[in-house]
Amino acid sequence: MESIGVLMACPMSSYLERELDKRFKLFRFWNFPQKSEFLNEHADSIRAVVGNAFAGADAELIDSLPKLEIVSSFSVGLDKIDLNKCKEKGIRVTNTPDVLTEDVADLAIGLMLAVLRRICECDRYVRKGLWKTSGDFKLTSKFSGKSVGIIGLGRIGLAIAKRAEAFDCPISYYTRSEKPNTNYKYYPSVVELASNCQILVVACPLTPETHHIVNREVMEALGPKGVLITLVGVLMLMKRSLYLLFLKAD
Repeated sequence: MESIGVLMACPMSSYLERELDKRFKLFRFWNFPQKSEFLNEHADSIRAVVGNAFAGADAELIDSLPKLEIVSSFSVGLDKIDLNKCKEKGIRVTNTPDVLTEDVADLAIGLMLAVLRRICECDRYVRKGLWKTSGDFKLTSKFSGKSVGIIGLGRIGLAIAKRAEAFDCPISYYTRSEKPNTNYKYYPSVVELASNCQILVVACPLTPETHHIVNREVMEALGPKGVLITLVGVLMLMKRSLYLLFLKAD
């Protein structure tokens, strides 16, 4: 019986590679610089694509694999997979939700504390010995009681909200529609959310609709003393707008 071909889109877990190698005929896509030639030769044997948050399966790749049955993402995000093309061709798509929900939420709180208490700056200050010549590091701001606005109240957003509540932080959020069964304040736009919080957390998936969801208007609404925490790709942010605002702040 011919072994099932699996195409791994990019390097990831060595354990995953070993296990796939045991069970299937594994093709490591990054080892083939001539992609077109490789696909022409092996397209009929590849029935699965394995990707992650950095590489997946776009429409061109999907069209080039006539026997493709499943695209599996070794991450939560699906933005590297053309979902419409998969639906059109009846290809299954899987990902790994909840595996890192608690860890990402922990990290979000850690980032808020690090920014407000300026932990990284304090660390550099001590390591350089500046306390000997410049005295104590300047006072920082507390996290407790700060209002937290969350863009995207999914699994991770809810986990962040739960943790922030323990710090007596008022929670508000923005999603496409108001969530039932929650007492958090809902705002129908990101601008309104940013206007009414001190810390803005981006916790939504990267999709065409959320691309550049944090723009100059949102940053101006957040204000010069606001804190922006993003747990997703920088494509959520309009980098030019942020750069101009930083220049203006300086």
